[in-house]
Amino acid sequence: MTDTDTTASAPELLVQPRGPVLWLTIHREARRNAMSHGVLAGMAQAITAAQADRGVRAIVITGAGSKAFCAGADLQSANAFTTDYSEPHGHLAQLLRVARASNVPLVARVNGACMAGGMGLLSMCDMAVAARHAVFGLPEVKVGVFPAQVLSVLQHLIPRRTLAEMCITGEPITSEQALHYGLVNYVDDDLDARLQWLLDRLLDKSPAAIRRGLYTMKKIEAMAFEESMSFTESQIALFTLTEDAKEGQAAFQQKRKPEWKGQ
Repeated sequence: MTDTDTTASAPELLVQPRGPVLWLTIHREARRNAMSHGVLAGMAQAITAAQADRGVRAIVITGAGSKAFCAGADLQSANAFTTDYSEPHGHLAQLLRVARASNVPLVARVNGACMAGGMGLLSMCDMAVAARHAVFGLPEVKVGVFPAQVLSVLQHLIPRRTLAEMCITGEPITSEQALHYGLVNYVDDDLDARLQWLLDRLLDKSPAAIRRGLYTMKKIEAMAFEESMSFTESQIALFTLTEDAKEGQAAFQQKRKPEWKGQ
């Protein structure tokens, strides 16, 4: 994949390949990057397409500007939460399913306020870096609803009592609290420098190991101990059969930098 400044989608969502990293930027700064159904559908399509592109090593999800990562559903819209009550699968739910199935690492670049459904976008990512001024919250109770879909991806990330307080009071937390609770990996005044530092630590590793490794991590999360052990016993054997595993061990023995094939 080559660098490009071309927007490959509707203006609400910028889909920009930057070398081996695909950037998905919600481009609704005037609406605090609130989610529209077009944004959600476009993001799901881009993440799905990236699964078949071995040139994509990571996906960064962020918002335009510096004030908001994503303010959640656009409450100015007549159909903020659904478009068709006869359709069992909503756009946000479908996006969370796609993210859950992704074997390409998703990294959230939290450049500002991360609220409501934005917390779902953050939580569906494998890693997250936040600006120090970022704030995080689940204010749905203030408008008479509840962060129901978000709970599916958020409930295992932060302590249960913290989650209950955030859901029931609707009050936000700071970036430092988010870091303390494990909601983000890093908080930094220089958001992009920290993000690039994290990406660099990922991009020089085995693409095959990361792809199959993410698959394994996500599969065993809901398994009981014995089931997960049986599954991972077979997975480790498959890891060793990859070209990257052979190259990695050879490079270690020969004291040289590995040349990954991604296979």
